[in-house]
Amino acid sequence: MINEQIRDREIRVIGSDGQQLGIMSSKEAMKIAREADLDLVKVAPQAKPPVCKIIDYGKYRYEMARKEKEAKKKQKTIDVKEIRLSPNIDTNDLNTKVNHARKFLKKGDRVKVTLRFRGRELAHVNSSKVILDNFAEQLSDCAVIEKPAKFEGRSMIMFLGEKR
Repeated sequence: MINEQIRDREIRVIGSDGQQLGIMSSKEAMKIAREADLDLVKVAPQAKPPVCKIIDYGKYRYEMARKEKEAKKKQKTIDVKEIRLSPNIDTNDLNTKVNHARKFLKKGDRVKVTLRFRGRELAHVNSSKVILDNFAEQLSDCAVIEKPAKFEGRSMIMFLGEKR
C-alpha cells in the first residue's frame, strides 16, 4: 500500500534516511512525504501500529525485483530423470543405463528407474525385481534409494537420490 491507500489512524513512520520519526496519523505522514517529494509506503502491515516508510516507491520496487531475481539465480532446481529398463535387459545394456544414472546423480538430479512389462513378461514380475535391486546395488556408492521398487500398472518404479 502506498500514499492515499493507507487508511490507518496511527502509523509508525520511518524517514527517508532510516531514522524513526515516531507514531503519527497517516495524514501527517503523507504531508511529510509530499514535502520531501517521496512516497509513503507500508512496509509492515501486520505490526501494531503498522510501519510505513518514506521512500521513492519506483526505486523500492526496482530493488525488490532485483533481490528476487538474485535469489532465483541462486536456487537449484532438482529435476527427475527417468531411465527405462525391460525385464530381459542384458548386462552390458544395464551397465550403460547405470552409467547414465550415475551422470544424472552427479549433476544433482533424482533418477526414476522404470522397469516396463509388456505382454507375457507380466507373468515373471517377481523374478524381475532382481534387476532393480542389482541396478541400485551398482549405484550404492553415489546413490540412495528414496522410494523402493513398487509395482504400478504394467511397470515397477523405484526412485534414487544423490547420496549426501
